Amino acid sequence: MSSIGSFIAVVDDELPVRVMPGRLLRLAKYRVREYASGEEFLASLSTDLPLCAIVDLHMPGLSGFEVQSCIRAANLQVPVVFITGSDDAALERAAHEAGVRNLLRKPFSSDELLEAIGGAIGSFGRNRMGG
Repeated sequence: MSSIGSFIAVVDDELPVRVMPGRLLRLAKYRVREYASGEEFLASLSTDLPLCAIVDLHMPGLSGFEVQSCIRAANLQVPVVFITGSDDAALERAAHEAGVRNLLRKPFSSDELLEAIGGAIGSFGRNRMGG
C-alpha cells in the first residue's frame, strides 16, 4: 500500500534538468527523489507517494501526459507540475485537460518552480513536509 511521502519527485530523462530543480528544492528544505523515466517513477508509486511530481512532457518511453494518465487511472493523489522545452501554445490547454494546473517552460526561474510546487501541493490540501 502506498503512503504519502515527504519528498518531491523530479522525473526527466535529462540529468542536468533533474539536477537543477533537485538542488533548488533541497535548498528550500524539501527531500527530493530523481527518476530518469516515467516508467521508473510509476514503478516507485507502489511503495511511496510524493508530495508532488515535476514531470517532463517529452521523454523517451512514457510522456508526461502518459505518466499523468497512469496516475489518474490508478486514482493516486499525486499533484503534478509539467515542465517542457516546447513553445507549443496548445500544451497549456492539454495540460489543463489532463488535470495539471502548472506548466513551466524551460528555462524556468527558481521562484516559478517553488510557486508551482506550492500551488500543486496546496491544491491537494497537503502540508509541506521539509526534510
